[in-house]
Amino acid sequence: MHQNKRLVYSSEDGQIGKPMKNKQHKKRKGNIKNALSIKKPHKQGVRIRRESKGRGGKSVCVIDGLPLADAELKALQKKLKAQLGTGGAVKNHCIEIQGDHRDKLLELLEKEGFKAKLSGG
Repeated sequence: MHQNKRLVYSSEDGQIGKPMKNKQHKKRKGNIKNALSIKKPHKQGVRIRRESKGRGGKSVCVIDGLPLADAELKALQKKLKAQLGTGGAVKNHCIEIQGDHRDKLLELLEKEGFKAKLSGG
């Protein structure tokens, strides 16, 4: 080895020269959770959240967990857009409504017969 180089600590593989035990690998893999891997989405209910990441600072209300087919989702989305006077879309079996209208959306969905909750901060 050159005199300039030195050994460093890596949190990924543990200390150099000492391999991690199998138990530590299992713990690390078990702690990783995927947000999209909800085991029973029908028990989660309808959620209304606000997102602004990746949208140039503009906020969008996302409604997910609706137990509807694609055609029914589009009809509900069209009705919500008309009542709020905003734009929106159906993406990945979720309804996106432009702007922060969470409270109004909660009222409108309850009138339609859905039990919805606000999620996020």
